[in-house]
Order: sequence, then C-alpha cells, then structure tokens
Amino acid sequence: MVVLAEPCEYTRSNTLHILSCVACSLSSQSVRVTNATCASDEDCVAGELDMLGNGVRTGRCVPYYHGASKTCEVSGWCPVEDGASVSQFLGKMAPNFTILIKNSIHYPKFQFSKGNIEMRKDGYLKHCLFDEASHLYCPIFRLGFIVERAGENFTELARTGGVIGVIINWDCDLDLPASNCNPKYSFRRLDPKHTPASSGYNFRFAKYYKINGSTTRTLIKAYGIRIDVIVHGQAGKFSLIPTIINLATALTSIGVGSFLCDWILLTFMNKNKVYSHKKFDKMVDTPDRGAGPGPRASEPPQQDSTLTDPRGLAQL
Repeated sequence: MVVLAEPCEYTRSNTLHILSCVACSLSSQSVRVTNATCASDEDCVAGELDMLGNGVRTGRCVPYYHGASKTCEVSGWCPVEDGASVSQFLGKMAPNFTILIKNSIHYPKFQFSKGNIEMRKDGYLKHCLFDEASHLYCPIFRLGFIVERAGENFTELARTGGVIGVIINWDCDLDLPASNCNPKYSFRRLDPKHTPASSGYNFRFAKYYKINGSTTRTLIKAYGIRIDVIVHGQAGKFSLIPTIINLATALTSIGVGSFLCDWILLTFMNKNKVYSHKKFDKMVDTPDRGAGPGPRASEPPQQDSTLTDPRGLAQL
C-alpha cells in the first residue's frame, strides 16, 4: 500500500507509513512526468495542463522536493504523487490470512437446495481449513493457498495486486443421494498478467479532514488481491415422459418408426394376416392359353379379390 499526503508531519503505525500536512495550492511537478523538468521560467508555459500531471502550470520553475533538479510549478495538492511514500509490505503476513466463502445453490424445478458448509454444532468451522479430501465442507481458505492454486507467486502478486477467481461448480445427478452432489473448486487469475497498461489491481482513495481550519487530505494508493467468486452448475433427474418423447423423435428422424410399427403389427397382432393383405398387393401372372409356341404374353396384373373386400377392413 502506498500513502501520499502532505510532507509536514510523519507518523508510523504497525502497517502503514503515513505523511500528512496542511494542504497547499502550489507544488512542484513530479519529475516522473514527461517534460516536467525545467531550467528557467521560460520552459514553463502558464496555463498548460499535462494530461499525466498533477495540475495546471503556473509559469514558474521551482526546485523539486528531493535533489537539485527543478520542475514546473503546478496548482494542486502538495506534494504531488510520485510514489515516494511506501507503507510496510505485508507479503509475509498476508498468505496466512483466511477467507470464508459461504455459498448455497437451489434448483427450483427439483426442489433441491444445498450449501457448502457442513451443518455441525461442535464448532467445526473454528478449527478447520479447506482440504479437498478431508474438509470439503469447510470453506475457509488461506489467501496463500488460493494464490498458489491459481499458479501465481504470492510475493510478486502482493506488490502489484491482482484478481483471482474462485470458481465453484455444482454438477449434480439428483437420481443419486444428495451426498453425491458436492462442490468442486478451481482457481485462476482473471486480470491480464502480461499487459503493462492494466496488469495488477490497485485503486486510490482519499481521506479529507481539517487541521487548524485548513483542508488536508491523505491520498492512499492501495495494492491488493481481489477475490471474485463465480458459481455455476447444472442438475438433472430421470423422467419417463421426456425419455419416450426424445426416443420417438430420434427414431422418426431416421425413418425407423414406420418399420418398427409394421414389424409389431405383422408379428404380434392376432389378425396379422389381414393387415398383411391390406399392406401388400399380390401380383398374379396368368398364362395366355391361345398363344402358340414362343414367349407368352402376360396379362396385366390383377389385384387379389380379397383386397377389395370391405369386410376385411372392418375386421381390423
């Protein structure tokens, strides 16, 4: 964590180095800003604004806070933000910090609900840490464990900050007992690690107060590890009606439906012969008796008289 404030009073705590002072309206520009250094007032154009700077130039060239260099004077909070004030690094302590992730799911169609915390009354959560094999329902994670499972180095991540995703997946077969529906955890880094312009995770915030009637602020640039919890999953259960519908649709789509119906009617019906007569036409070849030797001309095919009998249809 970096704390930037006014350079008069210096205080120290166990975790932060804080500089605070009465605010001033004029300050030398940071040497880190492009074209901020100067040799005389002629190098500083009054009213000009540096997009990456800390205020509007006054037109004066003044000594910088540290060293012998000079920069253009700007109108704004002093001192300007230059990253000179750095707090105590917490990289050695933070890996042992613990996080409780409480999660529950509900599938309204199946009226099924479950959480990721074991329902016990013996103070189980007071003395357990997450372990995928032995303590699956103790969702207390060490920060170092999360970063390690995401494949990151904690010391490097703590200096620049980062975003870690904790993915909880609930895939449940509700035909089985509820004890078989368990959460599965995975971890990965979400922010662009190798993009210099936007890698890491940090933010600024200020605390404003008055000292002897003058407005004062403490500007804090904080680096941290942000944890995003992402929950997804699906559940299913066997149902006879959708199974029959899906099976019939599949058989129809490949042309097996009509074949299967014909096979059942011709094999298992008591009047399968009647159905066969109505289903198939019999072709009769009658020889020509008046013709001499040689090829015989065949008459046009005649339909079996039984097929035209309307009583046969009534028997079905």
